Amino acid sequence: MKTLTPGAPVRPAPAKTAPRGGGRAGLPWGPMARLTGRRLLAAVPVLAAVTFGLFALAAASPFDPVKQYAGDAALRADQATLDQLRENLGADAHFAEQWWRWLSSALGGDLGHSTTLRQPVAQVVTERIGWSVLLCAVAFVLAVVVGTLLGVTAARRPGGLLDRCVTSTAYVLQAAPPFWLGLLAVWLFALQLGVLPAGGLTDTGSDTVTAASLLRHLTLPAAVLALSQTPWFVLYVRQGVSDALHEDPVRGARSRGLKERTVLYGHALRSGLLPVLTLMGSRVPELITGALLVETVFSWPGIASATVRAATASDFPLLAALTVLATLAVLLGNLLADLLYGLADPRVALEEM
Repeated sequence: MKTLTPGAPVRPAPAKTAPRGGGRAGLPWGPMARLTGRRLLAAVPVLAAVTFGLFALAAASPFDPVKQYAGDAALRADQATLDQLRENLGADAHFAEQWWRWLSSALGGDLGHSTTLRQPVAQVVTERIGWSVLLCAVAFVLAVVVGTLLGVTAARRPGGLLDRCVTSTAYVLQAAPPFWLGLLAVWLFALQLGVLPAGGLTDTGSDTVTAASLLRHLTLPAAVLALSQTPWFVLYVRQGVSDALHEDPVRGARSRGLKERTVLYGHALRSGLLPVLTLMGSRVPELITGALLVETVFSWPGIASATVRAATASDFPLLAALTVLATLAVLLGNLLADLLYGLADPRVALEEM
């Protein structure tokens, strides 16, 4: 223990430096980066297994890609011509050899040639993926926002008239197929009311995509796709907020005289949104499936409509590339949900995910 000499200058204690990263403890950039790296490494065998399984199913399929490629000409062609065409397309090799050939070319940037659209697969994906991302992004944001608002409103008075109406409607919409909702929207808004176009991307007689025409043509498919996803968020938010209203921190906020709006959105919603973050990752496959049906109904020029054509015409090079994209979307959705969950709840150990 140091003793002070009378008259000696007193040195102030050194100031404590705040931890790096901002905030009280900073964002867990290190654990987030390590989690992302582990998921990326795990995605490699998953993608390899998915594509290998696709080629195995293609080999077991009763549909002949050569006859699908030749179309009506296959009915008049002799067996020698079909065998030569099969050799040119590489369909005469074992499916494992076809998979390895496709995988090697894909790693080199060549995704093959689409036999259905008569275009390189990379060109098909490049031309269509932007429209699918736009449709899914708008629909997903609408579903999250509307579902959160309705869920909080229903949880405010559990068992009340508004709660029963919201939850009943959510259960009904859960059972409604997206293509049925799409056909109903076309019948009502396009055929009966005539306020919105029935499908496509441009107006009749025009090939130019303008901001106004894009907004009109995007409204119906985005609304239908969002409507198919909203019930899940409504029910999850409603249950999470309803449980949070009975927790001690929320009761303490009410006892301090805070406004009900502040209690709902500042305390109960913050606690009740944690299960919704997990739901966001699990809804990605359903979003892709719904987009496939919605794009088909509304003739939206996206990836999903190309998937239907590839599946019905046995276009395996295009189908393999689209399957890889769908698998990547699911893996990235789950990764994003885990990262958001770790940021929202500091108690979650990202290292153990």
